Amino acid sequence: MLRKTTTFSRQLSFQKQLQWQQQQQPLKERLLIILKQCVSTKTVQQIHTQMLIHSVDKLNFLLAKIIDLKDFDYSYHLFTSMHEPNEYAFNVMIRGLATSWKKFDLTLELYYKMKSLGIKPNNFTYPFFFIACSNLLAREHGRLGHCMALRSGLMVDCHVRHSLITMYSMCSALSCARKVFDEIHERDLVSWNSMISGYSQMGCPTGALDLFEKMKGEGFEPNEMTLVSVLGACGDLGNLSLGRLIEDYVVDNKMKVNSFIGSSLIGMYAKCGDLVSSRKVFDKMTKKDLVTWNSMITGYAQSGLSHEAISIFNIMKEEGVKANNITLSGVLSACASLGALDIGKSIDEYASKNGLQQDIYVATALIDMYAKCGSVDHAFQVFENMPFKNIVTWNAMISAFAFNGRAKEAILLFNRMSVFPDDVTFVGVLSACVHGGMVKEGRKFFDLMTSSYKLVPKIEHYSCMVDLLSRAGLVNEAWDFIQKMPEKPDEITLGALLGACQKVGNLDVSEKVMKVLLEIEPKNSWNYVISSQIYANSNRWDDSAKMRLLMKQKGVTKVPDEVKRLCGEYQCCERQEQELVLLMKGLKKLYIMKVQ
Repeated sequence: MLRKTTTFSRQLSFQKQLQWQQQQQPLKERLLIILKQCVSTKTVQQIHTQMLIHSVDKLNFLLAKIIDLKDFDYSYHLFTSMHEPNEYAFNVMIRGLATSWKKFDLTLELYYKMKSLGIKPNNFTYPFFFIACSNLLAREHGRLGHCMALRSGLMVDCHVRHSLITMYSMCSALSCARKVFDEIHERDLVSWNSMISGYSQMGCPTGALDLFEKMKGEGFEPNEMTLVSVLGACGDLGNLSLGRLIEDYVVDNKMKVNSFIGSSLIGMYAKCGDLVSSRKVFDKMTKKDLVTWNSMITGYAQSGLSHEAISIFNIMKEEGVKANNITLSGVLSACASLGALDIGKSIDEYASKNGLQQDIYVATALIDMYAKCGSVDHAFQVFENMPFKNIVTWNAMISAFAFNGRAKEAILLFNRMSVFPDDVTFVGVLSACVHGGMVKEGRKFFDLMTSSYKLVPKIEHYSCMVDLLSRAGLVNEAWDFIQKMPEKPDEITLGALLGACQKVGNLDVSEKVMKVLLEIEPKNSWNYVISSQIYANSNRWDDSAKMRLLMKQKGVTKVPDEVKRLCGEYQCCERQEQELVLLMKGLKKLYIMKVQ
């Protein structure tokens, strides 16, 4: 049909078409017939001109066509020029804003303008209104829309219900989403998929799998969308056995392993630690799109197989597949893990050539890569060149300064922040204080969390403070922080404090720390040895001997000196690694959302 229309358009000019149609139908009908055949904005503009000349008032049809052609400027100009846009005009414009142009703020604005003009939103309005609320995480707007839809009797419409389930799920209101789902008397497959997807995407994999089992119990057969959600849940739970059953189901039912199913299988196996199966799925796929390549690169990178991630990236380039921001974020993560600065620089050049260097995901990954490779100045250059910076970007740069010993610069950057800091920001700043030995500043920033920013300190913040105070020899104050921790401290934090107690000769705090350490790590010989030494240094020889006897009774073997030295180095590295974990959570979360 499209070929015939195109051939027809080539054979006759617009004016000739109009003249030919003039002999067949009334003008209004002629224009509408030609309008339906239009495949470009230019031709629509010609139709529009003729409509104005001949006073043909069919702007709704014209608007719908322009929206289908995805011309935002023309569509919005036409809509705003309408003296009294009706229900249809509002609905097609809201649909276009929410789906074609992703202008979600404007979608909400038009929805409220529609209501203010006395035009009632209907079942063609609310699905797209809820899409906008989902993407804006505008739960309160969505809740008000839910009330209006309920009051208008629109909850019987399946499209309204399903979009509402998605909205509540995306806004982290899974209980509200489930309530809407439970109130559906006759559920179809889309109903089940909406709720299962909500659970899977919002970090409730158990809920997704439970509902999947219930769905099967009611006789529904899963489709592609169901399986994608369930595979995501299997990966999050590490449920490899169910994941394999899903793959068997796909094979047995001769379902096509397309990009969505294939990428989900690759991701599931990778999260379950079975990269061999991930690669088998990848290699079997005859058609690999960018999503598939990204899934394999991400799977390798997040599983610590950095060399493999870089290798797949190189193969992808050789096959002529152009990378996007997700690809580069994944491979830069691999470079950061390896400390592969030269490869990281080449990817930076690739990003620059392909217009991706200032993409927020790529730029943040570049900052992380350069920082972990010890090239902080390069990281800061990337940061300064970014046109837009979000909280993850600021956190990445602050942590880059902190863990490369540039504490003052980390604090100066904190003071420059143009966004509201979060708990990850304060881990970075407090870590900077630790590495810079800045006790006074550390106390100030810890207090700022609650007094100025209303943030509740987590165990990571307390651990930083204990580390800071221990290094400064302020062991009593450090012990006070340990007692305030929301969770039990880890052995690294306690070990650092015990070592500090030994240096300053504080037996009182030492005994308190020893007690906790021996409870959580009864098989660690270092705890007994240092405890014995602390007692010996205080001339409490009997207690020193008792500690060595206790070690023997529990069957704990003393670690040789060389191994002990290496363990000490490992503990120091582990401490830094643990501090880095929370700092990179924000970047990882943002990256995963983008992948999804």
